[in-house]
Amino acid sequence: MNSPERNLTHEQFISTAIDAINTEKAALALLTEQIDDRFAQACDIILACQGRVVVTGMGKSGLIGRKIAATFASTGTPSFFMHPGEAGHGDLGMLVKGDVLLAISNSGESDEIKMLLPVVKHLNIPLISISRDKRGMLPHAADIILTLGKSQEACPLNLAPTSSTTATLALGDALAVALVHARNFTSEDFALSHPAGALGRQLLTRVEDLMHTKTEDLPLINQQAPLQEALFIMSAGRLGMTVVTDAEKKVVGIFTDGDLRRGLEKGIDLQTPMRELMVSSPRRISKSMRASDALSVMNENAISQLLIIDDDQRLEAIITVHDLLQAGVK
Repeated sequence: MNSPERNLTHEQFISTAIDAINTEKAALALLTEQIDDRFAQACDIILACQGRVVVTGMGKSGLIGRKIAATFASTGTPSFFMHPGEAGHGDLGMLVKGDVLLAISNSGESDEIKMLLPVVKHLNIPLISISRDKRGMLPHAADIILTLGKSQEACPLNLAPTSSTTATLALGDALAVALVHARNFTSEDFALSHPAGALGRQLLTRVEDLMHTKTEDLPLINQQAPLQEALFIMSAGRLGMTVVTDAEKKVVGIFTDGDLRRGLEKGIDLQTPMRELMVSSPRRISKSMRASDALSVMNENAISQLLIIDDDQRLEAIITVHDLLQAGVK
């Protein structure tokens, strides 16, 4: 029978929240005391793994296991989660020689995992366990026993997995972080597994993926041509600028909408040749540069366009701030 509800004051709600957080902080402090050579041995086993790290756990431990497997997979350690209940009905075929099994059970007595152990041993698959202590069926079967320490749950009944799941998650993160260091995993490596996210766009998108390259679309004008002619070319090019070249088509300058506005304020004549109006030595970049770095160059120099110029000093392409922002580059 359910107990009647208690009406708590706002102060009591806040107090219980702080108590819960402090209880979980104590569980994490206890966890740090459990990190010893067993942790290092677990890292060695995972680094030597020729297959995948298969993570399993039942109930709340399984939910935490899914997150641990996801973190491994996104940081250079091939991994996936295997539900122990489904594994007993066919999904155990996911586990093959060369894999490592990371099994989570706070009590160390999960019946669903217990049923899997004979097959794990038959396949000679290294078993790393995570539990509150070394007692229980699972730790006794494991090659490496990782423990959390027997902490108090934040649940006032000391029943619902709260502090223990927080500690398990932290231990999984600690393993992932240690492996990142061991593998010299880089931000570029991280981006390869996150191509659809903002970070992936930032790290993977290059200038050459976004730049304007069609020769007929590039706004070019000879340095002897008058401003009046340049205006038509700028309007047709729709890039807010034109590139000024010499008789051999080599880039000698740039003229932008901003230069035009400043010139009009000074009363320039439409017949003024571009060599007198252009900005010499325009900013240029490599097409292999990250698009995010190109945006940084624009922001640092308060400009909206960058040129890509080949070894013969001829214009190869143009990239604008609008191209970068439209592609979601930040």
